Amino acid sequence: MFSRPWYHWLAFGGGSGLAPILPGTMGTIAAVPLYLLLALLLHNLWIYAAVLLLMIAVGPWLCGQTAEDLRHGAAGKRALDPPAIVWDEWVGLLMTLYWIPFSWAALGIGFLLFRFFDMLKPWPISWLDRHIHGGTGIMLDDMAAAIPAWLILQGLRAMGWL
Repeated sequence: MFSRPWYHWLAFGGGSGLAPILPGTMGTIAAVPLYLLLALLLHNLWIYAAVLLLMIAVGPWLCGQTAEDLRHGAAGKRALDPPAIVWDEWVGLLMTLYWIPFSWAALGIGFLLFRFFDMLKPWPISWLDRHIHGGTGIMLDDMAAAIPAWLILQGLRAMGWL
């Protein structure tokens, strides 16, 4: 890990994406401290939004470059969305929980909903996953998975269940 370029560390979620089992889930778990920092310590939607937008802006390059490096390092094997890249999971979790008042229940339900949609990939998430490649494709399917998760959380909040 230490001989890799600095941006691999970010793309791998501080190393969480290198977990031997369920790297996407481990990467999403590793994003929780960032969420807690943004939601509890800073408690400012504008800062949260700025961090999220910055992460979205750099994500296509970060994920795309890392995927390309891994492809070349694997003797030409094609890895469109290497499991070790979890920056997109970090963005997806932060999107899912954006504008949701903090509670442990909201965090847990948001986490489970995001992982559900990210792993199941119903249409149109599956279409994005198959047809949009490179760093943009790596980012888009997770961002798309965050949308129904966020909508369900907002619905639960509106019904007073969160």
